[in-house]
Amino acid sequence: MRFNKLTVEAIEHFKRIVKPENVLTDEETLKRYSHDETEDLSYLPDVVIKPENTAEVSAVLKFCNDNSIAITPRGAGTGLSGGALPVFGGVSLSMEKMNKIIKIDERNLQAHVEAGVITEALIEEAAKLNLLYPVDPSSKGSCFIGGNVAHGSGGPRVVKYGTLRDYILNLEVVLPNGEVIWTGANTLKYASGYNLTQLMIGSEGTLGVITKVVVKLVPKPQFNLVMLASFPSAENACEAVAAIFRAGIMPSALEFMERTGMEWVIKYDDIKFDVKDHINAYLLVEVDGNNLDLLRTDCEQIGEVLYCFGCEDILLGESAAEKDELWKIRRKMPLSVKANSVYKEEDTVVPRAELPKLLKGIKDIGNKYGFKSVCYGHAGDGNLHVNIIKDSMSEADWESKLPLGIKEIMELTVSLGGTLSGEHGIGLIQQPYMSIKFSDFHLQLMRNIKLVFDPKGILNPGKIFN
Repeated sequence: MRFNKLTVEAIEHFKRIVKPENVLTDEETLKRYSHDETEDLSYLPDVVIKPENTAEVSAVLKFCNDNSIAITPRGAGTGLSGGALPVFGGVSLSMEKMNKIIKIDERNLQAHVEAGVITEALIEEAAKLNLLYPVDPSSKGSCFIGGNVAHGSGGPRVVKYGTLRDYILNLEVVLPNGEVIWTGANTLKYASGYNLTQLMIGSEGTLGVITKVVVKLVPKPQFNLVMLASFPSAENACEAVAAIFRAGIMPSALEFMERTGMEWVIKYDDIKFDVKDHINAYLLVEVDGNNLDLLRTDCEQIGEVLYCFGCEDILLGESAAEKDELWKIRRKMPLSVKANSVYKEEDTVVPRAELPKLLKGIKDIGNKYGFKSVCYGHAGDGNLHVNIIKDSMSEADWESKLPLGIKEIMELTVSLGGTLSGEHGIGLIQQPYMSIKFSDFHLQLMRNIKLVFDPKGILNPGKIFN
C-alpha cells in the first residue's frame, strides 16, 4: 500500500476541522497512541486527532480519503489483536472525546450512546434504572462501546444473554469518503435489505468509523449467586461445562481457570485464597434471576453435576463482598499473566463440548514445541484464552518454533468446529492464520466488501488481510 505523507499544510487543515488542541504531534502523545494492549508492538502515528462530534469525524475522513492518507480509528486502546495500531503511520483517530450517554429510553429498553462511552459507565447508568446491558468484557472499566462493536467483544455473560451482536440495534457510521449513514433502525426486527449493522460489528474499523450506537437493554435480575468449584483434573472441569447445560440449567456466566493462572492472580493482587496442591483447575459459575430460592436450587443441581466430574470442593458466594472477591480472581487474571512473563495470547473458540479436546491438544502442542501455556476463559460459550508463556524458552525458539505451534493450535481449533477468534478480533497478529479457516474465494469476498466501502484502502490499513 502507498499512502501520502502528512505535510505541515495537512496538519494545519486538521486544526481548522477540529479544535487546535485536539490535533497532537508531540513525541509523548505519539508514543502513547502507538500501541494498544497487544504484546509489545508499537507503531508511531504522524498525528493524533480527537474529534468531538460526527461532523468533525466526517471532515477528517474526507480529507484523508481525498489525499490518500492512512487513518486508524482508535477506541480506548485495550485491544489484544493490534486493531488500533497505526502500522502505516498517518492519522490515529481517537474517539475518546465522543463520550456522551445521549439517552436511556426506558419505554423501549434502549440506550443511545456515543462511541467513546466507557462500557462500565453504560452498565452503571442502566443499573440505576434497574436495567441491564449484559456485554461486559474484562476491560469494561476502560474499554469503549465503539471499540467493543468494532471487535465484536464478548465477556462472561454471553453464555446466557447472547453476544454483543444481539444487543446492537443501529449504528451511526462515517464512511471513508466522509458520508454519514445509519446502518439500520431502532427496532428489534430488521428485514429491509442487507443488514449493514451486523456487517459493521467485528469489522475492526476497516469499513467505517462508528460514532453513535443504539443498544438493547433488558430488565436487571434482582439476585445472583456465584460458585467457585475446584477440580484435580482440568480436562474433567472442561467436561463438566457442557454437562451443566445438558442438565437443563442456564448459568449467567461459566468461567474456566487453570491452576497457574490462579496462583499468579493471587500473587499479583494479594488475594487471600488457598490453592491446594492437587487442584489443577477451577470453574466460576454464576446464576441470576428474580427468585432466590430457585437460584439456590439451580446451584444445588449444578453442584450435583460438578461432583459427577470429580469436583472436590465448591465455595458459594452469597454476599456482595463474597461475590466480588470471587469475580476479582477471574477479572484480574489477564493482568496477572501480563505482569508475570513475556507472552502471546490466542483467543480460541470451539463448540463447548469440544473444550476438553481443545485443552488437551493445546498442552500436547506446547510439549511438542517446548512452550508452556496458561488457559482461562468463557467456558460456557467455548471461548478459551490461551496465554503462551516465554518463560525459559530461548529467543531463537520463541521466534522460530512458536509460530509453528500457534498455527497448529489454530488448525486444531478449526478442526473441532471452532474459529480463529471469539472476541478479540483478527487485527494485525491473527492475519497469518486466516487461510486456515477461510478459502481463497471466501477471503476474496471479504476483500471485495472492503473495496466497496474503502476503494483507496485508507481506513485501518493492514488489518484482517495481508
